[in-house]
Amino acid sequence: MNKNTLTRLLLAAAMALPLLARAEEAMPTEGDRPHMAGPRGHFSPHGLPFLHGLELSESQEDKLFELMHNQAPYLREQERAHEKAMRALHEMRNAEKFDDAAAARLAQAAAQAQANLTLSHIRTHQKVLALLTPEQRAQISSRQQRGGFNER
Repeated sequence: MNKNTLTRLLLAAAMALPLLARAEEAMPTEGDRPHMAGPRGHFSPHGLPFLHGLELSESQEDKLFELMHNQAPYLREQERAHEKAMRALHEMRNAEKFDDAAAARLAQAAAQAQANLTLSHIRTHQKVLALLTPEQRAQISSRQQRGGFNER
């Protein structure tokens, strides 16, 4: 196998790994799906299914809202960077003249944006867990062990 082929395979594998991480999230059964509003109709845990069914205090809801709201611009920026790099790579596929170095830079940019998103999601998850009481964390752990919502 020559060096160019190996390089291309490694780049393709690096680009595919983040997609696999997103694809592993299983869809919950119909009875386990969260409603759009929390237990009292306040904060919607949409996007945070592991919070479904927890009784959050008003203070926790406020802190959770602030956390999610503050990270939105960064997530949007990283999603745009990823989409831009992927779009450019897609357009490069059919180019008359292929620039391997430019493709490698774009692949690296896409992978970096995806890595930033993944790391941000993990950090946010940890911050959310830190907002919860020990009893609430125990509820989440118990539900996860019973096969409830699959967490990313």
